[in-house]
Amino acid sequence: MSGSLEGAVVTGAGRGLGRLIAALLAERGHRVLVTDIDAAAARATAEELGPDVLWAALDVRDEEAVAAVRDRAVAETGGLGVWVNNAGVLLTGPAWDQSPAARRLMLEVNTLGTINGTVAAIEAMRGTGGHIVNIVSLAGLTAVPGEAVYAASKHAAIGFSVSTLADLRLAGTKDIDISCVCPDGIWTPMLHDKLDDPASALSFSGRLLRPADVVAAVRKVLDRPRPVTAVPGRRGLQARLAGALPALGLRALPLMVAKGRRVQRRMLAEARRDG
Repeated sequence: MSGSLEGAVVTGAGRGLGRLIAALLAERGHRVLVTDIDAAAARATAEELGPDVLWAALDVRDEEAVAAVRDRAVAETGGLGVWVNNAGVLLTGPAWDQSPAARRLMLEVNTLGTINGTVAAIEAMRGTGGHIVNIVSLAGLTAVPGEAVYAASKHAAIGFSVSTLADLRLAGTKDIDISCVCPDGIWTPMLHDKLDDPASALSFSGRLLRPADVVAAVRKVLDRPRPVTAVPGRRGLQARLAGALPALGLRALPLMVAKGRRVQRRMLAEARRDG
């Protein structure tokens, strides 16, 4: 449920998917507070969406800062009905080639940031209800070569989200929902610089999603909460099968990576021709 309160918070809303999710919530009548680690980007989103949209600079790794944004949302909107954890970081390459700082950044933003936002939102939603939507990834459901640490962070985000939902239900809390939306590769700024990156090939092995495809999935879970929604569903089934049968999945990966590389080369050639 979205709760009876109008307040909504979206993290990582300075551009791309987060900005579109914030627009969706504003259209649905929520008083939205958009956040981003880039203050100028958060402000630009708020200005684009209208005078009633609030904004704040936020590093989701900072638990106290997340709680402060939560408190501001409650104070300025009258309550909190929706919280969307969208902030994320993707750095590619084998784990052994990445710096400790790069590995830590993905784990802290993608996992700890989701935990911080979810816990903060639950505290505000007790007694009134609400809906927490965590934007995860198909990488949270299966192995992803070239994105091992990213996949680990997303597996952890799903495990935390569904386990916390179970804790809420066992505690008798039925009016707070947690939904994970797990999209395949999305043509957003996060992938724009990955066309010539072999480590990102798997993200290009299926039909690249439009941000609007993911926004449509968010709209659906807001109306009908589900613990985990894969986008598109067919790729989600493939990811779950590969996750359940890892030996089979590992045998299929070279073919999928090769397909993704072909798509990357074609798109890169088109971009160079058009640019």
